[in-house]
Formats: sequence, structure tokens, C-alpha cells
Amino acid sequence: MTHRQASDLAEEHGGTAAHHVSGLTTMLVIGEEGWPLEIDGQPSRKLVQVQLLEEQGQPIRILSESEWLQLIGLNQGRHQIQRNYTPAMLSRLLNVPVNRIRSWERHGLIRPVRRVYRLPYFSFQEVTSARKLSELLDRGVPYAEIKASLESLGTALGNTGRPLAQLDLLACDATLAVRDTRGLLQPSTGQRLLDFEPPEPEDPSRESVIAMELESGSESLLRSAASWFEDGCRLAEGDALPEAVHAFRLSLMECAGDAEVHFHLADALYRHGNVAGAIERYYAAVEQDRDYLEAWTQLGCVLSEIDDADTATDAFRIALELHPGYADAHWHLASVLDQLGDRQGAAEHWQQYLALEDQGAWADDARLRLAAVRGTQID
Repeated sequence: MTHRQASDLAEEHGGTAAHHVSGLTTMLVIGEEGWPLEIDGQPSRKLVQVQLLEEQGQPIRILSESEWLQLIGLNQGRHQIQRNYTPAMLSRLLNVPVNRIRSWERHGLIRPVRRVYRLPYFSFQEVTSARKLSELLDRGVPYAEIKASLESLGTALGNTGRPLAQLDLLACDATLAVRDTRGLLQPSTGQRLLDFEPPEPEDPSRESVIAMELESGSESLLRSAASWFEDGCRLAEGDALPEAVHAFRLSLMECAGDAEVHFHLADALYRHGNVAGAIERYYAAVEQDRDYLEAWTQLGCVLSEIDDADTATDAFRIALELHPGYADAHWHLASVLDQLGDRQGAAEHWQQYLALEDQGAWADDARLRLAAVRGTQID
């Protein structure tokens, strides 16, 4: 929620919201979107002030947002915070590309709470923590300063073990650069780096060997399918899409029945503008694994883009047969049904979407479309 919404809730329940910490402060509520660190990596000034007042004997409670909502009896809001989110939902909420979230998972930076037919669900707190720490490192805040801040926060908040582990992973990635045909790439961010000291041809690194193989077409098929798949994911994260497609194809030459490789190849082909090729690969993914939930949904999205609404509808319905609680599939199916003129059917799925996900731009759009349908029925 916004600060204004939080202030209104405090006043509705008999409290007074203040913008500054003072001797009258009795409670500090810490929001859930990342750790309370300033842009320089130091702990929040308000938190530091509260800790000083505590040392002086002033009783002040420090609560997380979810703990505060429970305290004032808003368990529904607390439940919202503690929900789990798919990569697509997090991408919309946090304005982080889906590919970045998938990259963080591959590197172990975030861990899914559960999986439903390969679809990962993450805790909001874990992903926002990763984003906050990544932003601080990108701004040039030293690792040691961020680590010291997190350790100091542990005194007041506890449970800083996981963000410290995330910080270590991010710091390792920040010092790691890999080479492809376009130069140096930072894996954690996908950013291109200036290449001042390319390796000597006489003693090339493994990554430069990969680059030369991709350029010359002289790749060794003795490499494992898993190795080519990892190279494909890394290259796709750095937007080296032709090279990524090449690596995924070589992985499939070693293991043609791997649905996940087909899925990632489809994604790379789509991002590279090869829509027809992407559709075929999404079909290949579900042929290898009929229960590949994300593949069915992505297939439906691409089919709807080329105006094949009927086939897209079938894909979304299969996804929902597998997982009726998949919010994104409800939204996409509602949109296609609306295009087909089935406004009542669309309204049913927008309602189901809002029951599962009531925040963000998609939720706002669903409400507007529902209102339009109801207005038509009234007329």
C-alpha cells in the first residue's frame, strides 16, 4: 500500500500517522517491498532513530507490514502480502522483466516456494529483497557496506540470513563476466561490459571458445545437452538471441525430448521475431510434456497475437484444466473470449482473475471491462 493508505488505516483504528520519528512515536511499521535500506545502502534513518530511542528507554514496537495488518484485524490484507506470485505476476508488480526473474532463479538468487506443473511461485518478500540488493550493487554501493547494514538490521528485524545469502550470490555475479560473440556480459543483469582486455587467442577461456564455436559453426557435439542449454539461457539473458537459438538447437541435438529446452528455444525465437518458429517449439514442448502449464499459456498468447483466437482459446482452457488457480490464464482467456464476442464468458474469467489477483494494471483493466459488460447488460 502507499504511505497515504497506511496513514488512513492508522487513523481509522485510533492512531496518528507521523512523517518523522519523535518522542511521541510508539510504533514503526516497515513495508514489505525490500529491506529498509537507503539508496546508499545504509539502514533507514527512521529505523536508526527508533533504535536510538529504544536504547534511551522509550518503548517503541517495530513491526512488519503484515504483522501490523494482523494487529489491526486486517487479516485479508496480511494474506495478500503473504501470497505467492508467478514470474509474470511479479514482473508486473515490480516492473522487472520476466527474463530477469527467471535468471535470478537459475542462479539460486530466489527460490520458488512451490511449483505447479513446472510453474514456479515465489514469495513477494524474497523477490523484492533480491531486487533491492541488486539495485544497491548496480548503484555502486560496496558489498561490505550492504552486508554490514543487513547485519545491523538483524538486531531489530531478525531473519536476515536469506538476504545475506542473496547478497553473496549477487556479489559473485557482479565480479563475473562471460564472453559471447558480442563481447563481455554480466550474467546477473544482462548488461554489456566494455572489453578492455580480451583473452589471448593462444590461450582462450572457455567462454571465448564457445564464442568462436558459435561464430565458426565448428561446435563440438561432444558437449552435453545440459551444457548447451546453460549457454543458451545465459546468451538469451544477454539478448544474444541468434546465439541463444543456436545453443538451444545444439542442446536438442543431444536430447531432443527435453520439453524445457523446447520452451526456452520458443521464447528465444519469439523475442527474435520468429513467431512461426516459436509456435512450433511451444507445440513441441507440450508434445513432450502435456502438463507444461507455461508452454500452453505462452502458446495461447502467441496464437492470439496472430489472430488465431479459437486455437488460442483451446490452449488457455487446457492450461486452466491443469491449474484452475492460474490467474494469468484466466486474464488471457477472458481477453480472447471478449474478442470473439463472448462477453459473458469473458466476464466470468475476469471475475476469476480478480479473485486471484486484485492488484496491478491487469486487475484495473479487468474491473473496467467488467463494468463495461455490466453496463451493456443494463442497457
